[in-house]
Amino acid sequence: MYVPPAFREDDLAALQGMIRAARLANLVTTTTEGLVATPLPLLIVPEEGPCGTLYGHLARANPQWKLPPTGDAMALFMGPEAYVSPSWYPSKQEHGKVVPTWNYVAVHAYGPAEFFDDASRLLEVVTRLTDRHEWPRAEPWAVTDAPADFVRAQLQGIVGLRLPIMRIEGKRKMSQNRNAADRAGVAAGLAASEHAADLAAAVLIPG
Repeated sequence: MYVPPAFREDDLAALQGMIRAARLANLVTTTTEGLVATPLPLLIVPEEGPCGTLYGHLARANPQWKLPPTGDAMALFMGPEAYVSPSWYPSKQEHGKVVPTWNYVAVHAYGPAEFFDDASRLLEVVTRLTDRHEWPRAEPWAVTDAPADFVRAQLQGIVGLRLPIMRIEGKRKMSQNRNAADRAGVAAGLAASEHAADLAAAVLIPG
């Protein structure tokens, strides 16, 4: 990922927070048959390893886990993103030398992908992922709400993923390269949008 200095995020706690905030990742592996990617939710255990460790699961029928990797895997996480119109820049009225761009938050995590099918480990991963996404609900669903034999049967259809993060890079491109007036214009433009993604990006524009 190309990361100019103005947009680089190096703080590990911030990077891990960006991973936690992402609802879906893309797991990419290089194999003898080429690149393979699978979208899936991942959770991070921040204290496990130098940069944290990712956990998730794939369908057992997904061939990605069976293909021998030729290098590290990459997990791509996207945060808030939004189109930025040049019309929001006050500097447009001054000289007109402005163009559209896209603001976004992204984290790329790299490490060796390890797949497992131990039932107890799978149950732990599934339970933690479920709790992670159910807790905001008024009446959260739990894995234990389903019959135990049904859960055991479902676990047979998936394979667990463990990805210790050996390298991580983050990018927070939120108009930092514009002057204060232009940043304020972008924040106001996004805040007036009806799209949730635009509203999420608006609050990340530095003042």
